Amino acid sequence: MIIDVAVAILRGADSAVLLCQRPPGKSYPLKWEFPGGKVETGETAEEALRRELTEELSITTEIGRLFHEEIAHYPVDGKTYRVRYFFVDMWEGEIQNNVFATLRWVPTTELEKYDILEGNREVVRRIIAEG
Repeated sequence: MIIDVAVAILRGADSAVLLCQRPPGKSYPLKWEFPGGKVETGETAEEALRRELTEELSITTEIGRLFHEEIAHYPVDGKTYRVRYFFVDMWEGEIQNNVFATLRWVPTTELEKYDILEGNREVVRRIIAEG
């Protein structure tokens, strides 16, 4: 069974993207990732991502273009995920940290310095390559 996930690449000033650090009590503690989450029954990936961004960051947004899609298998939980990454360049509201250990705006040139969740590493390489 494949679990659908929608993820946002929030782009801010100076080509920085928002990274979120997972809290200590969650799986993959203190790893860095992009905000987003599972697509619930009856939702499109875009609808799920809007919901997740409101829950996690207290922002409302229109979802931009699909940047990357991949299948990722996580050995720790034995599950397989179809992950869709969307660009988000504009949003309403001030970003608030509702669920993460830390939020950080990171220049794309510095993304590889972070302990990124394994499933996000390929998209990080693509973001860096695209500049």
